[in-house]
Amino acid sequence: MTYIQRFLCSTGNQISRIPARLSILTTRSFATAVSPTSESTTAPSCTDDKQQLSPPSPSPSPSSSSLVIQPPQQPWAPGIRRMGVLGRKRGMTSFWDSDGTRVPVTVIELEDAQVVGHKYEERDSYYAVQVGCSNRYTRRIHNAQKKWFQSAKLTPKQKVSEFKVTDERSLVPIGTDISAAHFVPGQFVDVKSTSKGKGFAGVMKRWGFSGGNASHGSTKHHRKAGSTGQHQDPGRVWPGKKMAGRMGNKKVTVRNLLVARIDTHLNLLYIRGQVPGPKKTFVRVTDAEKGVHRIGTNWMRKGWDHQNDAVLPGKIKILPFPTIDKTSAIKNLPDQISFVGKSQL
Repeated sequence: MTYIQRFLCSTGNQISRIPARLSILTTRSFATAVSPTSESTTAPSCTDDKQQLSPPSPSPSPSSSSLVIQPPQQPWAPGIRRMGVLGRKRGMTSFWDSDGTRVPVTVIELEDAQVVGHKYEERDSYYAVQVGCSNRYTRRIHNAQKKWFQSAKLTPKQKVSEFKVTDERSLVPIGTDISAAHFVPGQFVDVKSTSKGKGFAGVMKRWGFSGGNASHGSTKHHRKAGSTGQHQDPGRVWPGKKMAGRMGNKKVTVRNLLVARIDTHLNLLYIRGQVPGPKKTFVRVTDAEKGVHRIGTNWMRKGWDHQNDAVLPGKIKILPFPTIDKTSAIKNLPDQISFVGKSQL
């Protein structure tokens, strides 16, 4: 008898049947799980040693070594595009890696993040998952949005964002609570948000111009841009010339940031480095485009046999697919899972 069968015979507790797409990944440094919601059933009899059994449900806060690896029937591959998540920036903090190096991280909270809609290729010419974040009072939205959320039987959201996916395999059921365990500590992600608005700024602040002389005959020319064009030919200022103007308040994408830690209880993402925008701004987080999707797509086009470890850092072999909901993450994973390793990857 395996250790799982001995555990069931000694306790006689009920367990939850692990679905086909469950994948719990454990390594020396971190662990993650893929567990969509499913109906629970009682454990099978302990008399037959050859009968296939599911692992018992761990305690609310197990250690990473107590998790059991279950390979999924439809594993994730680098060419498959998963949905992203929508969260809110809560500020910055820091902690230290295994070498004692101070690592600054940005904290992103997945506040009431839920799947609110789908798009299909037959109707919309592409597959996509619509994700909402932060609940909103019903009286503060117009009737069209109110009816849309009522038809989905969901609480209205302050922000809704759309993420394109590969096909119907990547679609997540409407109403699923998204967990921070959708990302694995150690993987790279792309973040996109609106940068801080600076207002009207001069060329020295906006573009880093040197300006004029501080003295030695300079009069009212200390912070000016200087010449903006040529002579009679071409006789105009070229489009795109760097000048004074409104600075900031634009969509900015920062690529290949490391997920340093996740908090499944508070639903927090700790991402290494800075994320554009002030506190409380909405942030889109997706799998790294250049580091994962582009390599996997090129290999699929050429017919090569891709390996996940070629595009995923560290010991990560698979990502949660299509996702892991909040309830399953709290039940099956530790409260905090950190990436243990050097900060310079």
